[in-house]
Amino acid sequence: MIQFPTRPKQYLGPLIIGIISIIAFLSEPMSSEYFVLERTWLSQGHYYQLITGHFLHTNFIHILFNLLGLLLLWALHGDDYETLSYLAKFVVICIVISICMYIFSPEITWYVGLSGAIHGVFAWGCIRDLENKRSSGWLLIIGLVIKVGNEQINGAGTFMPELIDASVAVDSHLYGALSGLLIGVISLLKRKFWTLRQR
Repeated sequence: MIQFPTRPKQYLGPLIIGIISIIAFLSEPMSSEYFVLERTWLSQGHYYQLITGHFLHTNFIHILFNLLGLLLLWALHGDDYETLSYLAKFVVICIVISICMYIFSPEITWYVGLSGAIHGVFAWGCIRDLENKRSSGWLLIIGLVIKVGNEQINGAGTFMPELIDASVAVDSHLYGALSGLLIGVISLLKRKFWTLRQR
């Protein structure tokens, strides 16, 4: 029998992210006017856009897919979620993605959506699987590498851009996955170091 992670600390993080995204979506077009991640964030001093842009969406299909992504990751890795830790990691991933797009993807002039951060949370969850000695972690990482690699080589195709009424910023998926893996490895090493100090 499948048991879902139903303790508050396990679901509050994704729930908060989802609620903020829904509020932002219902507040359109005002939210996009002020909070979309634009390439001018640095010159205009709009540093908050490094985070806020990730909570905006182009249409209902776009937010629906991302909320489903949050839900699926909660079902998959929610056992490892701690509310404050989850939210902190999520925000850090958003900031890293935004900065990486600014530095390495000059063709991206604006960005909205949770998908990049979702790739990061997924990658972090894979590392937690490996730490917990779940062999599925390797399969998930291989699947992530194949997906992100294919997007880098072949792009996102035409189906999803038509659904969300915007081009898919596949670079955000790459930066999200890399930042999630890095956060996962750093967290793993930190826990191992702390365990050794306790002995």
